[in-house]
Amino acid sequence: MNAATSPVLEVRDVSLGFGGVRALTEVSFHVNKGELFSIIGPNGAGKTSMLNCISGRYTPTAGRVFLEGRDVTGLSPNHRATLGIGRTFQNLALFGHMTVLENIMVGRHHLLKNNFLSGALYWGGAQKEELAHRRKVEDIIDFLEITHIRKAHAGTLPYGLRKRVELARAMAVEPKIILLDEPMAGMNLEEKEDMARYIVDLNEEWGMTVVMIEHDMGVVMDISNRVIVLEFGRKIADGLPDEVMNNERVKVAYLGVDDDEDAA
Repeated sequence: MNAATSPVLEVRDVSLGFGGVRALTEVSFHVNKGELFSIIGPNGAGKTSMLNCISGRYTPTAGRVFLEGRDVTGLSPNHRATLGIGRTFQNLALFGHMTVLENIMVGRHHLLKNNFLSGALYWGGAQKEELAHRRKVEDIIDFLEITHIRKAHAGTLPYGLRKRVELARAMAVEPKIILLDEPMAGMNLEEKEDMARYIVDLNEEWGMTVVMIEHDMGVVMDISNRVIVLEFGRKIADGLPDEVMNNERVKVAYLGVDDDEDAA
């Protein structure tokens, strides 16, 4: 994997609280352009809360988030999407009544000068623009091997395919960095292997910077450039996969893991 040296994302001393509950405490890290970067930790460590701070769903209580050197801390999720942050969710957020193709096209909505939902698709510049965006979407559909379901309604699909469609929609944003929240959760072994391959190819062949939360430690250690570990909202390790795996504090953190959910 070819990780460059210039940070595309910097998280600086981010803290997040909900009333008296502290979800994150002074967490700092950076992600280099072209990296496949993973955030791991026991359940309840604050991993999803961190992705929410990066994507704009949550505003940190303290600290800043920078995208390519620009402070995006106060910007909305939609504004961050236009600047190049794509996102998938732990709980699927597809439009079940829409086709796979339509769901993916929604991911390109902010890139359209003409509103492709307006009913004026086939007139003038709107037609040319829509066709150009459709070609990009078809490339994503081919890459993720979902051509056979492109006209199916998302709500009718098996869970593993819906996860793939959500990844497709996030890719359609053409992000500078893509945030993957447990992309392999709930999948069987074959589906996990396929998804891991897509993520590696997305990083290596498409040149997309990836930040991933994933509980499957084998996958994380096999495909990541760098890994950070959160425990009770604090960063306890940061480094290469082998370094993190051999960190004594990390070993302790993973003993006796309960079934609590991550902080929302």
